[in-house]
Amino acid sequence: MATHLSHSQRRPPLLRQAVKIRRRKAQDVQDPLPQMAQEVEPQSHHFSPEERTLLYEEALYTVLHRLGQLEPNHVAESSELLRYLQEAFHLEPEEHQQMLQQALELEKPMFFLKATVKQAKDILGKDVSGFSDPYCLLGIEEGVGMPGGSAGARRRQKAVVRDTIPEEQIHRTQVITQTLNPVWDETFILEFKDIANASFHLDMWDMDTVESVRQKLGELTDLHGLRRILKEVRKDKGQDDFLGSLVLRLQDLHCREDQWYPLEPCTETHPDRGQCHLQFQFIHKRRATRASRSQPSYTVHLHLLQQLVSHEVTRHQAGSTSWDGLLSPQAATILFLHATQKDLSDFHQSMAQWLAYSRLYQSLEFPSSCLLHPITSIEYQWIQGRLKEEQLGELATSFSSLLAYGLSLIRRFRSVFPLSVADSPARLQSLLRVLVQMCKMKAFGELCPDSAPLPHLVTEALRTGTVEWFHLKQQHHQPMVQGLLEAGKALLSLVQDVTGDLNQCQRTWNKIFHNALKIDLFSTAFQELQWLVAKRVQDYTAAVGGQVSPEMGESLFQLFISLKEFCQLGPDPSKREGVLALDGFHRWFQPAIPSWLQKTYSVALARVQRAVQMDELVPLGELTKHSTSAVDLSTCFAQISHTARQLDWPNPEEAFMITVKFVEDTCRLALVYCSLIKARARELSAGHKDQGQAANMLCVVVNNMEQLRLVMGKLPTQLAWETLEQRVGAVLEQGQLQHTLHAQLQGVLAGLGHEIRTGVRTLAEQLEVGIAKHIQKLLGIRESVLPEDAILPLMKFLEVELCYMNTNLVQENFSSLLTLLWTHTLTVLTETAASQRSSPLASNRLKIALQNLEICFHAEGCGLPPEALHTATFQALQRDLALQAASSRELIQKYFCSRLKQQAETTSEELGVVTVKASYRASEQKLCVELLSASSLLPLDSNGSSDPFVQLTLEPRHMFPELAPRETQKHKKDLHPLFDETFEFLVPTEPCQEDGACLLLTVLDHDTLGANDLEGEAFLPLCSVPGFPGDEEPSELPQTRLPLTYPTPSGDPILQLLESRKGDREAQAFVKMRQQRAKQAAQHTPRPGC
Repeated sequence: MATHLSHSQRRPPLLRQAVKIRRRKAQDVQDPLPQMAQEVEPQSHHFSPEERTLLYEEALYTVLHRLGQLEPNHVAESSELLRYLQEAFHLEPEEHQQMLQQALELEKPMFFLKATVKQAKDILGKDVSGFSDPYCLLGIEEGVGMPGGSAGARRRQKAVVRDTIPEEQIHRTQVITQTLNPVWDETFILEFKDIANASFHLDMWDMDTVESVRQKLGELTDLHGLRRILKEVRKDKGQDDFLGSLVLRLQDLHCREDQWYPLEPCTETHPDRGQCHLQFQFIHKRRATRASRSQPSYTVHLHLLQQLVSHEVTRHQAGSTSWDGLLSPQAATILFLHATQKDLSDFHQSMAQWLAYSRLYQSLEFPSSCLLHPITSIEYQWIQGRLKEEQLGELATSFSSLLAYGLSLIRRFRSVFPLSVADSPARLQSLLRVLVQMCKMKAFGELCPDSAPLPHLVTEALRTGTVEWFHLKQQHHQPMVQGLLEAGKALLSLVQDVTGDLNQCQRTWNKIFHNALKIDLFSTAFQELQWLVAKRVQDYTAAVGGQVSPEMGESLFQLFISLKEFCQLGPDPSKREGVLALDGFHRWFQPAIPSWLQKTYSVALARVQRAVQMDELVPLGELTKHSTSAVDLSTCFAQISHTARQLDWPNPEEAFMITVKFVEDTCRLALVYCSLIKARARELSAGHKDQGQAANMLCVVVNNMEQLRLVMGKLPTQLAWETLEQRVGAVLEQGQLQHTLHAQLQGVLAGLGHEIRTGVRTLAEQLEVGIAKHIQKLLGIRESVLPEDAILPLMKFLEVELCYMNTNLVQENFSSLLTLLWTHTLTVLTETAASQRSSPLASNRLKIALQNLEICFHAEGCGLPPEALHTATFQALQRDLALQAASSRELIQKYFCSRLKQQAETTSEELGVVTVKASYRASEQKLCVELLSASSLLPLDSNGSSDPFVQLTLEPRHMFPELAPRETQKHKKDLHPLFDETFEFLVPTEPCQEDGACLLLTVLDHDTLGANDLEGEAFLPLCSVPGFPGDEEPSELPQTRLPLTYPTPSGDPILQLLESRKGDREAQAFVKMRQQRAKQAAQHTPRPGC
């Protein structure tokens, strides 16, 4: 029968009053929570044997009397659930069978279907207005599984509920007026005996009231409404309209069901009748177990949950795995069945889960994130008035207990959440999140109003925990033997542990606490630890005093460096508030500075001596051409620089003196190394007769010194001189640092440079002799040998020697060697070229040798750069050899090329000018020259005038051997003669286009009694004459105005070279003629500016 749960509604005819629950106005009707004592200490999760027996009986009873279809993730077999319960409660098989039999003998509970009619949508509109006034009739039909076998096979009829269910078992919802989407949200408790032979029935009706036709016509809106009025007229007055029905077999329902169901019609006239939203739950009443009869349902469920979760955690721990917070399918199934059968609300399930998990978390190891779900659920459903005082006390106790336990974990977070375990940060983050969410709950604020803010509580816990951790570490490092050295080592280990802890706080923990609570863990820990560390370090240094032994100095240095690392973690001095206990701690270590400096130099010197003694002066490899001692020396210097950077003494004046000492020691080590490495080379060379081996060692020594020079050059950067200069600017005189430090360094670098140059000079001298010999041999090779073949011995010699040197010298020293050799080679070539001035053959060999030597010394960019090769000496030698190697005719061509260049550059007409027209007729191979005039000639006769005429020749003569010179008419006493004469030269095209080919116009003053005087010369390049193939023929020939020029008065080098070739008649004749012209020109002093 139905259970009455709410106030009565208006009873319609033939129907029993409906009993329902309105969820939106529902009061909590669950069994009251058990009264708990308010205590901070968590309760034990273990039960007494009697309690476990009652709880086990309750669990067995739940499994044996399960109802409804299975949920998707639940266990189907009851036998599997029973086996799980036996394992969870740790029962022997005999005891389990005995209790199972007792549970089977217990009386079955009363079965009820808790049905909630939520709402409907898209139902039919039966009223004239197009809407309906729907209500539902529902109940359970027992005795048959489903009439006709199924709802589809059963003949549809009206009044299904009225006709199949007794009137006293029929329930009715409220009437929702004028809607097609009614909302009821009413709950009914329906009893049934046998789930296999019971069906749920629901009919939906439209409530009709007696109205006049006039009233209905007033509601008329369309033709459909008129049709409904006519239908109403034929119907009995007050008869309700059928909207749809629903029939469900109980055995087809799940333990909990929540879905939309389609309403079935009684005929096919309107097959689509909308949907109805229903919720179902199978519950028990009058359970026969002792726990259900003696304890509230909530308490029993809490204990069952606690027992099963405890088993889940311990089972995972036995398998060496951590429980992830997910219940096994068996546990989830049992708890779901129990909560459903006991009709526990979601709020009470969340409360049970919170209390069970919060208790177990304090005794068993499992993720704190499991607490977030019940926290969220309780917060969402929290209403303080639904709990009694003792229940509120129990919840408040759970809050206080978990908060206290969480703070204890936070206080010991370094040991509870060690970074050696990968998931420790995530676990701490989860705990903080749980505490934050718990303290934000309305329930926590109402039940624990006197609790301090969580950030304050956590900060105090962190501060206390940091001090406790420091004292534990101090006890751990307590030395077994008493003494200052042992105490120093223990203190050093303590400071290193503290620094490591602060690093961990900064890198890992600080972010977690800041994100969760805006707490700066690092600052809190640093403030506490720096006071503790400062007190112990100051006491220790005071106990050591001013007498510092080498061993004590080493211990103090390590402690000083560790303290620097510790202080560097702290806040910037410009941003912090107040003074730190460690401010100025360097003063405590001032007596140990001399010991530190002496120890640094002694260690470095011993390493240098040992490195040189073990050095065999063999290159380390193809790319590394210095030996082992150079590497060790670089390491020594790097260690000195590292020590200086580690000290970084705060006092500027003292820091300057320390740096001076470091630089002095470093320079002294460099000079000591040079002496030692040269002595080592002499020692090793004494046992070798092979000069090549000695050269190898010399190369290595030079390379080592070059490496040392590079290392020394980096000293200002490594010792941060620039920063030091800025710091000491206020305490030192201007330039004092420059005079002191830089002077020391420059002195050492100069000494190293001298040693390197001496070594390279020694290597170069060995090669210079060979180069000079091969150049001299080059001249003695017979003339029939080609120049390219004649220089092969020289090039092979250089290839072998330079390849050897390149292999054994670093690039800097090899470049220096190449520079010396190149300078020497140019000197030898210049001297040899001067001695072979009159021999074109020898000069040609020297020219080709110079070209190949340039390529050799450049080495495709791996040798000397072009700017180092192309010195003034090289360029002069290159010009001289180019001339000396040329034939006489080539020299004559070069001479006319130079005169054409002079002609092109001459703009002054002070010697006079000639005007010509010239053209070339390619078809006739004829050069036509029209000499128009001359003007502004110099008066060369005594009468103040001249008798000018012009001589025309094609030069060089060897290119035009068959063309005789031409002359114009002589003009008496005329400085501006108009010649207007035309000359034709029959010449082929090719020679006219050669370099130096020109028309020479020699203007002479005719003398009857003596030799003609020279007015000047003009040169017209034949290549510029229009008419040659490829040139466009101009419509009118242009006039060319040529200023007259004189030969070079100081003597032309080409003429001098030709003159030296005494056996060459052509050269001698050309020189004689040009010298005659120069002599004629010298007789007339040109005007200023010529």
